[in-house]
Amino acid sequence: MTNARQIAFNALRDVHKGAYADVALNRVLQKVSLPSHDRRLLTELVYGSVRRQRTLDALIDQLATKKYHQQPQDLRIIIHLGLYQLRYQERIPASAAVNTTVQLAKENGFSGLTGFVNGLLRQYIRLGEKLPEPLKLPENPVERLGILYSFPDWIIQVWLDELGWAQTEQLCEWMNQTPTIDLRVNPLRASIGQVEEALGSVGILTRRVRDLPLALRLIGSTGGIQNLPGFAEGWWSVQDASAQLVGYVLNPQSGEVVIDACAAPGGKTTHIAELMGDEGEVWGCDRTASRLRKLQENAQRLHLQSVRICTGDSRNLPQFNSRGDRVLLDAPCSGLGTLHRHADARWRQTPESVQELSTLQTELIAQTSKFVKPGGVLVYATCTLHPAENEQVISRFLTDHPHWQIQPPGVDSPLVRYSTPEGWLKVWPHQQNMDGFFMVRLRKTNNCQ
Repeated sequence: MTNARQIAFNALRDVHKGAYADVALNRVLQKVSLPSHDRRLLTELVYGSVRRQRTLDALIDQLATKKYHQQPQDLRIIIHLGLYQLRYQERIPASAAVNTTVQLAKENGFSGLTGFVNGLLRQYIRLGEKLPEPLKLPENPVERLGILYSFPDWIIQVWLDELGWAQTEQLCEWMNQTPTIDLRVNPLRASIGQVEEALGSVGILTRRVRDLPLALRLIGSTGGIQNLPGFAEGWWSVQDASAQLVGYVLNPQSGEVVIDACAAPGGKTTHIAELMGDEGEVWGCDRTASRLRKLQENAQRLHLQSVRICTGDSRNLPQFNSRGDRVLLDAPCSGLGTLHRHADARWRQTPESVQELSTLQTELIAQTSKFVKPGGVLVYATCTLHPAENEQVISRFLTDHPHWQIQPPGVDSPLVRYSTPEGWLKVWPHQQNMDGFFMVRLRKTNNCQ
């Protein structure tokens, strides 16, 4: 059956059984041929229902006599789909949202409960006609934001501690948006003007990105990325704007030896090679061979000769000790800066997983700092917004390694916009309109062996 809502239901069943949302979505998309508007609806319903899960569950608790966790799992998914359309999809008429959801219940084993589904959704519509906010919210500020914007309380608390109420609310709103796609032009193959012109010739609108001379943000729907002009020719790569900033913080030079310690799938490795004019050695290290294959494929597509591959855990690669002019540690992290891209990450991460990651990050920076030559540079970067994985890791490292110091960006650098008094760089999505990132450039003193 090639009905977008039915396929969304199938994908969401897989998600609730433990599949990653993007994997579940790709799996169902490969099995069917849908017109582009149905593909967009399907994608929106799957990612939206996962993202807004806590809000939708709170509505079920409010509208039904049985709480959300007492509902059969499949029925809960069906109600989520109906409520999601009513609450967040203004272009879908309420009657269509109700009728298609009732039909979904009928066709998936809940014929006897179609009256319940219909009544619950219509009750929500009636509340929305009477009240500006039909959802009842608790007084507690953490729970209030958590239910309204659909985040676990612990993530809300981390952001409240850093930002306060108003900015946390702005950040939550930003993280629930559909993500944009940014391209990074490969200057060894094309100019930014050439790429703009080629994309424009097929009706793709783009916008340049502040502080990034080779970044283009795609506007509107694009279809399959690999079908766009310039992809096969290696003119550009997909890479979020804030991830592109990392290459400029590292600032690699032609002829140097640069080591990317946690490289796969290789966006930053290939950027480093491009910034070096493809002259020198860029080592992409990762412990997962299958993910390094993606790096190899991208390097070939971009016609880069300087990229070398090393499979292994960077905590145990002594062959690189004192070899790197510059080292990038783009550390594994909780991804709290990219929750808009990974719909289910907010439900997968926990305070415990953050602590485990912080321990791993501490081990990685202690080891990869040994790769750097005296006088060389180490850049530590994450796409998370949790102090335990960022500021605390760096503060501990500097305490334990007194021959290292932070190198803040110069006053005339465009990077100074992201700089903090401590000298590290922080990208807040709601302020800079790009993924959340933390970066710090560290220099090893010359007299250190």
